[in-house]
Amino acid sequence: MIADALGRAIAFRISPGQAHELPQAVPLLDSLPGIPMWVVGDRGYTSHAFREHVWSMGARPAIPAKSNEAPVACPDWIYNNRNVVERLWARLKEWRAVATRYEKTASSFMGILCLAAALDWLKT
Repeated sequence: MIADALGRAIAFRISPGQAHELPQAVPLLDSLPGIPMWVVGDRGYTSHAFREHVWSMGARPAIPAKSNEAPVACPDWIYNNRNVVERLWARLKEWRAVATRYEKTASSFMGILCLAAALDWLKT
């Protein structure tokens, strides 16, 4: 999911089953209408190729390195804002259908996510 600075959903994609979200991150970033200043992610998004993609699109990555990798520049003052997406997910999961993945097909689950995100925009 991509959230703006106010914690509102801008774009999201559904990853299949037990698959990692990182392969979905590149097309998700490419779908943005503009260029973000920062791309903030947790250690799960640590990848040299993903960092290079962020740099090539004109943004700056704020993704810390894993403990067994060489450290990279990740300013604490921007990385501390990663909880914006976590709080957004917490608000969306107040909907039972989102929290339990009650909808069985990806298209109907995406519809519920869109509805929940739209109502979250209206509340903020």
